[in-house]
Amino acid sequence: MKAIILVAGYATRLYPLTKNKPKALLELDNKPIMNYIVDEINKISDVTEIIVVSNDAFYNNFASWQKSFENPIPIKVINDGTKSVETRLGAIGDIQFTIETCNIDDDIMVIAGDNYFTFELKDYYEKFKNSDYDYVCAKVVKDKEEIKNYAVAVIDNDHRIVDLEEKPSNPKSDIAIFATYMYKKQTVPLFKTYLDDGNNKDAPGYFVQWLYKEKEVRTYIMDGECYDIGTPEAYKEVNEIVTELNKKKNKK
Repeated sequence: MKAIILVAGYATRLYPLTKNKPKALLELDNKPIMNYIVDEINKISDVTEIIVVSNDAFYNNFASWQKSFENPIPIKVINDGTKSVETRLGAIGDIQFTIETCNIDDDIMVIAGDNYFTFELKDYYEKFKNSDYDYVCAKVVKDKEEIKNYAVAVIDNDHRIVDLEEKPSNPKSDIAIFATYMYKKQTVPLFKTYLDDGNNKDAPGYFVQWLYKEKEVRTYIMDGECYDIGTPEAYKEVNEIVTELNKKKNKK
């Protein structure tokens, strides 16, 4: 399996924090968000490479980050060549760019580089590995306004997606999809098919919205939390949460 971490956004809502520093390298309890994600990926022995896809504006930041430590799984940082919000490829565009640039012919794991999560990524992977299906990460979100910010899925008793809509104005369920996806090798070529058909290249949930109509896609209901760091207020809040969580871990 290849792990793809998406970090090519510009995080304008977080300005001035992200004016000269990418969101994924902001620190939570004095540790970059990226490092928490990499730590979880490192627990999965089947991952042979971690590919970080950046834009041109922040490529040097991630290249320096990659050189700052030795990781048990090789990390490759690639540059999608975009320099502004107006020219960005979009999340799905960056996934396809990575597939083509790195000649990927393998299962893939796709993770947004700006999320901090507390569920065990390895458990999620084991569910995926022992099945014949693509999986997306999900959680019940009861807040009827908050859930409008996510892709929202309707699932059956086997956790199979039977309906999904990205950022719906009228959500049909309380199952929110989070930006951690696992796709089988056979699904990888479908990213090109999706884009060639002229579909939305931005939020990764749009691909799932299309994919579940083409083949069976199932949800992994996470046992934990996933925090999206989209605003300065959210960053402050998540930093406080992570600091407290780390204190509790250190006391054990």
